[in-house]
Amino acid sequence: MKVIRVVAMALTVGMGMGSAAMADGFKDCTKLDKASWKPASEAEAKAKALGYEVRRSKIEGSCYEVYGVKEGKLYELFYSPEDLSLKHTIAK
Repeated sequence: MKVIRVVAMALTVGMGMGSAAMADGFKDCTKLDKASWKPASEAEAKAKALGYEVRRSKIEGSCYEVYGVKEGKLYELFYSPEDLSLKHTIAK
């Protein structure tokens, strides 16, 4: 029974670490302090202008992460809150 418990715990820990490793990790868009950031709504507007149907957005590290759908596929778009430049895109 101890062996089964140890294996089960190892698998649980391994799966948790795998989830963290699978995260995209893109979090560095600006060094500017948050008080100087442009509004997140402007990042959403830029995504809409590119043809994405915006589902939601959030702050990820020092980036605005915008979730959008285009041609039936989900995307994560990472914008710099400093100048709203598109830094990275991930198709899901």
